[in-house]
Amino acid sequence: MSSSRVFAVCFCGGSGIAYGLRLVEVLLQSGHQVHLAATGAAIRVLRHEAQLPLDQQHPDLRSLFAPELQKGLSVHDKAAVEAAPSSGSAGIAATILVPCSMGTLARVAHGFSSNLIERAADVALKEGRPLILVPRETPLSTIHLRNMLLLAEAGAVLLPAMPGFYHRPETVKDLVDFVAGKILDRIGVEHTLFARWKTPPTPRPSSQWNEGEEEE
Repeated sequence: MSSSRVFAVCFCGGSGIAYGLRLVEVLLQSGHQVHLAATGAAIRVLRHEAQLPLDQQHPDLRSLFAPELQKGLSVHDKAAVEAAPSSGSAGIAATILVPCSMGTLARVAHGFSSNLIERAADVALKEGRPLILVPRETPLSTIHLRNMLLLAEAGAVLLPAMPGFYHRPETVKDLVDFVAGKILDRIGVEHTLFARWKTPPTPRPSSQWNEGEEEE
């Protein structure tokens, strides 16, 4: 296990809240500290998509995780701009917006800091620390693409929630773990959420294949 680090994780209003829940769970299980915040739209997604009975006005995000994991978890209201993730001196190793709505992505791309989540992203960029945004939207408009390009040019990592299939997933959890694992790879946290790709065995040459001919 790597030494303990501090991460900021922000849930936004896009679909795919399972990715964020799994990421926080694995970070806490790995002994890291997590500062968690969520937008009001993210609370609605938690209620609808994950079917979690959270109070819309006073959601208890700590209750989403096992009691033995909560010691490493700090939860902040999105209005708490004085919270640690909003400061460049807080020692946040990386900030992850997962899932990231296109609205939040646009505001971060254009330098808005109207709440803790936007401020945490802004601080990560100005401090040159990893900022990972995990959008889950399709199709993408020209505006979406331009905003993502702005963020990429500013140093952010755009990691769309696009699960792969080469590891032969059998369950929805396998697909969720693939995306969560990709996030963990970018922030340097070891994991075993999916099988690493290995070079396949070299196939035996076919006597029916002639060099220079393309397969149809």
